[in-house]
Amino acid sequence: MMHMPSLLSRIEWHDLLTIFVAIFLVTAWVGRAWCGWACPQTVYMEFLFRPLERWLEGGLNAQKRLDQSGANWRRVLKHGVFALLALALAHIFLAYFVGIERLVHWVTRSPFEHPSGFLVVGATALLVFADFGYFREQMCTIACPYARLQSALIDPGSLIIGYDRGRGEPRGRGEQKGDCVDCGACVVACPTGIDIREGLQVECIACAQCVDACDSVMLKFRRPLGLIRYAPAHSFSDSAHSIPPRRGRVVVYALLLGGLVAALVLYGRSSQRPEITLLRGIGAPFVLQGDRVQNQIRINIQNHKSEPVSYQLELELAPGAELVAPENPIGVAAGGRATTSVFVTLPASAFHGDSLDVRLLFRDAHGESFERSYRLLGPGRAGS
Repeated sequence: MMHMPSLLSRIEWHDLLTIFVAIFLVTAWVGRAWCGWACPQTVYMEFLFRPLERWLEGGLNAQKRLDQSGANWRRVLKHGVFALLALALAHIFLAYFVGIERLVHWVTRSPFEHPSGFLVVGATALLVFADFGYFREQMCTIACPYARLQSALIDPGSLIIGYDRGRGEPRGRGEQKGDCVDCGACVVACPTGIDIREGLQVECIACAQCVDACDSVMLKFRRPLGLIRYAPAHSFSDSAHSIPPRRGRVVVYALLLGGLVAALVLYGRSSQRPEITLLRGIGAPFVLQGDRVQNQIRINIQNHKSEPVSYQLELELAPGAELVAPENPIGVAAGGRATTSVFVTLPASAFHGDSLDVRLLFRDAHGESFERSYRLLGPGRAGS
């Protein structure tokens, strides 16, 4: 059976609250900077998949011709490269939960020995390939809820990507026209295909590619830069010269975030409990030795104290069991981490069906003890 701790099991409620408040603060302050500059969807799309697409298929016009004429070897090659990248990202994702060592072992063995991990990699790779190969900007405009929250989180003082209508209108070329020459470069550059000249829209991810495109055109026509720019939302309104709005919500978010971070620091300093993780051994879930069954348990201990600690390991709720520990007690340096493996051997008759729940007791030199439950596997659970 694959032991895959959930990501949420590693993050407590106060960590989640801190993350949410930080998102509120960043959005109220700099708009959707996360979407345009740090979100993995944008980073992978704009700095990995789209550059590869342009290299393999050509520019926008060449890609349009491929859309009309049908796939050729260039498009087939692109999809092959995308599939390999999706597999690589899926394995990296799985490695976060099971570790590099176990992942390398699984990759070199038959997938039937670890069907759960194989299915996770397959499903993740398929989703990644569909996302970056086909779904793309629809992930931002349809699936991601952050765009819908944007209108509630920003205020007139938030930094956004905007178009200076007072300077740009009426569009066109000529003495009686504004600075916008209506070239459409901003629309072509936009990853989500919007026209920023129509105002702020939920599809805008604040990547500023329209800013770069517009500035390059302004340079050619020898006109001032910043027709499309990153600026406070109120500066694009008709009352652009009015007094800047008060940023009450930003102050509140900042105070809340500061308090939560301080609480986390104090909690971390006051917490002396070790972080103990039990993982199933690499390879077969158990080994038969005559009429006895052996389970391997990998133990990882993180010491949060400022002094070294030794933990004496004991086994409970396992009649007739023998605990073989190469290192017992287990020594952990101050603020350090120790990893070791132990073996539990017990009669096959001790199992209730195909498994047996036991407790491992970790006792330090001061008599303080910490219990962890673990499920030993028996003959009826082979291959699970």
